[in-house]
Amino acid sequence: MLKRILSISFFCLCTIGLVGISIAQAQQKMQIGYVDPQSILNKMPEMKAVEQRLKNFTEKKKKEFANKQKDFQQKVSEYQQKESVISETAKKKEEQRLGKLNQELQQYQGKIRQQVQQKQQELVSPLLDQIDNAVSKVADSMGLTYVINTRTSNSDVIVLYASEEAKQKYDITDQVMEQLDI
Repeated sequence: MLKRILSISFFCLCTIGLVGISIAQAQQKMQIGYVDPQSILNKMPEMKAVEQRLKNFTEKKKKEFANKQKDFQQKVSEYQQKESVISETAKKKEEQRLGKLNQELQQYQGKIRQQVQQKQQELVSPLLDQIDNAVSKVADSMGLTYVINTRTSNSDVIVLYASEEAKQKYDITDQVMEQLDI
């Protein structure tokens, strides 16, 4: 009975040891690189055209909003001019109408913000796809298991520290730019 317990214990220890060695080997084989797509995006020549198109689109939408706002202000001025000579019922009716127009104006402003964000995404998306493809090619050629972004979409830093050796070995931003001919 004692022999059996000892042999089972020995078997368990050997199994645990082999699993530990396998995990350590797997961790040694895993290669993680990182890239800063925002800096690549900013250096892409196409980005200037995207920024100009977005600027033109935004200015157009601002003018549309300014026209609607001007129309609203004109209606408010007209109401203020005739306010003293109209009945209370007419005042309430006109104030409700102006309140509704103001609410529509605010909704329109929110709609414009959404349109600008959609346009930005529409224009930048193909560039991000190019960056993704270049990252994949570089990662494959370097044998990387994972590539992480150095920043979140809000520009919060993800990679807080990397030694100079790690930067040289695992920061693939320059290689991705070379892949994109930047």
